[in-house]
Formats: sequence, structure tokens, C-alpha cells
Amino acid sequence: MMNLFDRDLIPAAPDLTFELPLWKCGWSAAGLDEAGRGAWAGPVMAAAVILPIDDGVLTHLSGVRDSKQLKPDERSRLAKIIQCETTWGVGSASNLEIDSIGILPATRLAMARALQALTRAPEVLLIDALFLPDELLPQIALIKGDQRSLSIAAASILAKTARDAWMCNTAEEFNTYGFERHKGYGTNVHLLALKKVGSCPIHRSSFQPMKDMMKLKTQE
Repeated sequence: MMNLFDRDLIPAAPDLTFELPLWKCGWSAAGLDEAGRGAWAGPVMAAAVILPIDDGVLTHLSGVRDSKQLKPDERSRLAKIIQCETTWGVGSASNLEIDSIGILPATRLAMARALQALTRAPEVLLIDALFLPDELLPQIALIKGDQRSLSIAAASILAKTARDAWMCNTAEEFNTYGFERHKGYGTNVHLLALKKVGSCPIHRSSFQPMKDMMKLKTQE
């Protein structure tokens, strides 16, 4: 049976619908989101963001959206504001960890590391469509959380900008693939490079495109 999500629940911009009731109880909330889950190369990264308990943060973080809805320059601008206005942490799981334990456990591992990077602990977690079974804190998993919760939207921006920066830096070492352009995702440019020169140490060998490349190499 298909799970349907009522898109009328999505506000025009991420807001404090989920944070405000927690704040009224005196609880701080950390929003968590990831970037790079579907990429063929590089780490999966996650960010955790604790907003100040002040509804004026809606003004301070005006323009914060799901990172996929923003252009790179706007993401970078907003990331700097988020880092100044909030308590935040970023964590990652490498391509080798992804290959070893799988992408979903690796995503949870990156989120756990983002929480560990926080300078103070939250009381509740707001997570974009995931639960963290190893975390003891109360958790709320929100479908389309990066479009509904300001905390999660801010985390999506920090995770995305951190991962993009990592991929651009790595592109200088592995300069055949165009990582600075596609950030490791499955574009035609990436696929052509794989067909031409094969994979490199940051590719996820457990992902199907890499498995297909290996099969072709063994058949040559």
C-alpha cells in the first residue's frame, strides 16, 4: 500500500511549527538532514542544527529553504548566517564505510557524528524522514522535513555546502571526473569518465554503476 503525503502540510517556507511546542516545554531541538545519499562517489554528510529559542530566528534566517531549492551562491550565503546564528555540527561517513555497512546505516552514522560535533546537547531530534535507532533522545521523523521545519532546512544547507566543498577539494586530486561540477552524482559527464578511466578511490564500489563498470572491466 502506497503511503501518501498531503502536500498541503508543506508551508510556503520552513517554519517553527515543530520547534515552538518543544520550546514551550523548555526543550531544545536539533534538526538533522543529510546530503549525498544518492551520489556515486564521496561521503554522505549530515548536519545538526539547534536554533536559538527565539521566534525572531525566523527573521534572522529568512530565506532558509530545503537546500535543493536554492542556487549554490544562495546556499553559501545562508550557510554563513546559519553558522553565526545557531549551534551546529557536521558529520560524515566515507565511501568505504558506505560500502562496508550500506548507505542507510552510513547516513545514520553521519547524523550521529553531526550530533557528536555539537557543542551542546539537544533534548529532542527533528529528522528528515529517518529514525536513529541507536540514539536515546526522543525523535520526530518528518516527511519533507527540510520543507517544513526551519531546523531541518538549516541542517540541509550545512550538509549540502559542506559536502560540495569536500567534493570540490577532492576534484583537484581526482581531476578526470568533473567532481567539482556534479559532486559525484550520476550525470552523463560522470558516466563517460567512468567508462573512459574506470573508478577511483572515492567511488562507492557497492553502488550499481560501479558494479557494472567492474563487470565490463573483467569482460575486456
